[in-house]
This record gives sequence, structure tokens and C-alpha cells, in this order.
Amino acid sequence: MPASAERTLIAPTELDRRTGRVLYRVVLGATVTGFTLAFVFPLYWMASGALKSSTELAAPTPTLLPGSWHPESYGHAWTNVGLGQYFLNTLLLALGAWLLQLVVDVSAAYALSKLRPALGNVVLGMMLATLMLPVSALLVPTYLTVTDVPLLHVNLINTPWAIWLPACANAFNIFILKRFFDQIPAELLDAARIDGAGPVRVLVSVVLPLSRPVLAVVSIFAVVGVWKDFLWPLLVLPDPARQPVTVALNRLAEFMPANQLLAGMVMASVPLLALFLIFQRHIISGLTAGSLKG
Repeated sequence: MPASAERTLIAPTELDRRTGRVLYRVVLGATVTGFTLAFVFPLYWMASGALKSSTELAAPTPTLLPGSWHPESYGHAWTNVGLGQYFLNTLLLALGAWLLQLVVDVSAAYALSKLRPALGNVVLGMMLATLMLPVSALLVPTYLTVTDVPLLHVNLINTPWAIWLPACANAFNIFILKRFFDQIPAELLDAARIDGAGPVRVLVSVVLPLSRPVLAVVSIFAVVGVWKDFLWPLLVLPDPARQPVTVALNRLAEFMPANQLLAGMVMASVPLLALFLIFQRHIISGLTAGSLKG
């Protein structure tokens, strides 16, 4: 076999045979169909359940299609419990966390990648080590920190800062950004420095314009992380008027009919699904970017 031949799971000679092609297509189709059903069916069950009556949802025999359609459950879920206010709260938390994450994570990744501070690798290793810890292990120390911020001695409970500050330093996002910054040719930065640009000007004028794909990925991760979070907002936002939609739906579940609760869950999921469908190419290109041309 030539050294340049491409290695695959199925030999090209097998694909040249009719039996091999048929078997390959059957296995591929079954695999794709299975994974699609595994991911899509729960979403379908939630959306169709919101269109059923509460009696039908409580029936011992589940139905794939609603026996009687009740699309008004979406309107009732929105108006009866004031989901609009909770969506605004969630949007405020997500936008603030997104902005702070970009500022902190980009600055940290740029410093580790291009400024090369002393013990930079040690700092990066310590940050990556936090990814090995379960989230539950960090809840108590983080909670104690936001209830009495060191040096400032202020309590951030029931304020957006209790969500924003713990989210702004994300080790995974810093690692992704640093890896991308490492691939930017040093010649471009040296040319900017020769023209008199300082570190901040190099970051703003050279690095950030070249980093749009990875910045899109980090932005999506930041928004999704805050939008779907439940446990941390439940702890630090006890005031119902300040809670995001995930916490509000859990709190109101015992007072809402089952179909309206499912309708609220569907509406809470739609923004994230739309965000992924719109920016899926940016996510893939940002994560797989391996080099820069030119």
C-alpha cells in the first residue's frame, strides 16, 4: 500500500463491491437515524406535550400525537406566570456574562499566548486543573466568596454580579482562545510593533480581527452556559423578581398545569436552539481552525 494512501474504517476495495456499498449505507443510515432520534425525540415529546391537555398528559398510556390540540397553553404559560419578565432577567444575565467573559478571557489568553509572563505555563496548568473538579465541589467556596467578596467585603446575593463574576473567568474558553492566538504568525505582531503599536493596540487591531471565528465560539458558549444554568442562580438569586426563566419554571411548577409547564420549557429552549442553528458553522469553524492563511 502506498505511504500516501488514506486509511479508512472500510477498505476502498470493499466499497467497490455492491454488497459492501449496501452494507455501508445501511449501517450509516441506521447510525444517523438512531442518533437523530435520541436527540430530537425528547424535544418533540416536550413540544407535543405542551399541545395536549393536562388530562391526556396524566393518562397512563402515552400518545405520540395529541388527542386534542391545545396551542393556547403557550399563550397561557406566557401571560399567567409572567414569563416575559423572567426572559428579560435571563437575557440581562447572559449578556453581562458574555461581555465580561470576552474581556477577561481574551485578556488572559492574549497574555499567556503572546506576552509570555513568568510562570505563564504554571498559571495555565492551574486554570486547566479546575476543569477536573466537579461543579458541586466549587459551589460552597464560590458561594462564600460572593456573600463576602475578599477585600471589598460586599454581599453580591440578589445582584447580577453574583452570576457575572464567577462566570467571567472560564478556563475552557481561555484555553480555546490561547490555542487560537498561538497560531497567529509572530511576523504580523512584530510588524505592528515596528509601526509603534503597543500590546493593547496589537490586540485590538491585529489579534481580534483575525480571531472572529473563535470569538464567536466563546460568545456562544458564554450565552448558553448562563442561559441553561439552574443550580447557581437558584442559590444566589432567591428574590423571585430577579430569577432567570430556568429557576422560575422550577419554582412555579407546582402551581402550573403540566401542559403549560411544558410550554414554558419549550419557549425557554427555543432561543438556544435558534442560536445553535444560526451559528453552527461558526462553532465548527472556530473549534477546528488550525492555521491562518496569508
